[in-house]
Amino acid sequence: MKKQKCGWCLGDELYESYHDQEWGKPVYDDQTLFEFLILETMQAGLSWITILRKRQNYFDALDQFDVQKIAAYDQEKQEELLQNAGIVRHKLKIKSISSNAQLFLEVQKEYGSFSKLIWSYVDENPIKNQVENYKKAPATTALSEQISKDLKKRGFKFVGATIMYAFMQAIGMVNDHEITCFRYDEV
Repeated sequence: MKKQKCGWCLGDELYESYHDQEWGKPVYDDQTLFEFLILETMQAGLSWITILRKRQNYFDALDQFDVQKIAAYDQEKQEELLQNAGIVRHKLKIKSISSNAQLFLEVQKEYGSFSKLIWSYVDENPIKNQVENYKKAPATTALSEQISKDLKKRGFKFVGATIMYAFMQAIGMVNDHEITCFRYDEV
C-alpha cells in the first residue's frame, strides 16, 4: 500500500524524496542549518524545486557549505559564482552568501551556535500545526515575521518573512505536513 504524502510533493521523484527524508525533520546541526539558510535565501522569488534541482551544484560551488570558507569569499569568488550556470546567478543573492556567512559566524560566537538562537524562538520544541491541505498552510506567520525582523537587524539579507517560514518548515521548527501524511507523526 502506498503511503499518503503531502500533496505539494506528488509527481516529482526529487520532491518526494526530499519530502520523505528531510522536510519538516527537526535540524539542530549548524552545518545543515547554514545549508538550508543559504538554499532558502537563494530561493527568494523562485520555486523550491528550482533550488532543490540545483542543490548539488550549490554544494560543489560553495565549498560544501563550509561557513568559514564562504565567509571569506572575496569579489573574485563572487564573480566566479556569477559565471556558474549551475546555480542561480543573481548578483545580490550571490553577494549575500558571504555576508550572511559572516553574520552566521557572529551569531555562533554570541550564542554558541546558530541553532541555539533559531530554536530559542520555539523554546527548542517544534510547532505541530494541523494542516489538512497544503494549499491552506500559511506563507508567513507572526513568528516568521519576528525572526525575519531580528535577522535583518543583524544584517542578514534575503530573510523576509516568507523565506523564513519556508526555512522554519524545512528545518522542522514547524510541522506543516498534512495531517493525513505518513510523515506528520514521524517528525
